[in-house]
Amino acid sequence: MAISTADFKNGLTIEIGEGVFQIIGFQHVKPGKGGAFVRSRLRNLETGNTLEKTFRAGEKMERAHVERGEVEYLYREGEGYVFMDMSSYEQTTLSKDELGDAANYLKDNMPVQVITYKGKVFGVEVPAAVELQVVHTEPGLKGDTAQGGTKPATLETGLIVQVPLFIEQDEVIKVDTRNAQYLERAK
Repeated sequence: MAISTADFKNGLTIEIGEGVFQIIGFQHVKPGKGGAFVRSRLRNLETGNTLEKTFRAGEKMERAHVERGEVEYLYREGEGYVFMDMSSYEQTTLSKDELGDAANYLKDNMPVQVITYKGKVFGVEVPAAVELQVVHTEPGLKGDTAQGGTKPATLETGLIVQVPLFIEQDEVIKVDTRNAQYLERAK
C-alpha cells in the first residue's frame, strides 16, 4: 500500500530503496521559496543504523507491514539465543548479529517482541528499561563525589555502563536500553 509524506507518524515502517525503515522523527518544512519538504530520521530495521533523509512533500513510498510477535527469551546456546513463541510454543534461535544491541539486555525468561517482515526476522525489541544486576564494580572512594562522579560497572549480561559512585557490587539497577545509560536503583 502506497503512502505519502502526509501520512508520516513516529513508529511507521516504510520500504525505500535501501531497505525497510522505521520513522523515528520527522518535520514538515515549508520554506518561503520553493516547495515544501519533509525532513526525517529513519532507523534501518535490518542493521539498526539511523539516517537522515529528506522527502518532497506528497512523495509516495510503500508502507512496510512489519509484524511483531510476543516471544520469551529462554537461554543462550553457544553463539545462539533461543526464543519461544508464546502462542505456538515454537522455539527459534537467533544469532548475536540478528539481535544487535538487544543481546546486551536479555535475561532468562524475559518477554520481548520479535520483528519480522516477509518472513525474515529483523531482530527483537526489548523493553525501554530493564533491571540488571551489577556483577563487578570498583568501590567508590569516600569524598570523591564533588562532581557527582561515575565509575564503570559490569552487568550480568556483560554490558558495561557508567554508574554513580554509590552503586555497589550485587546491586540491581535499572538501565535505559535505548542508550545504555544508568537510570536508577531497582526498587
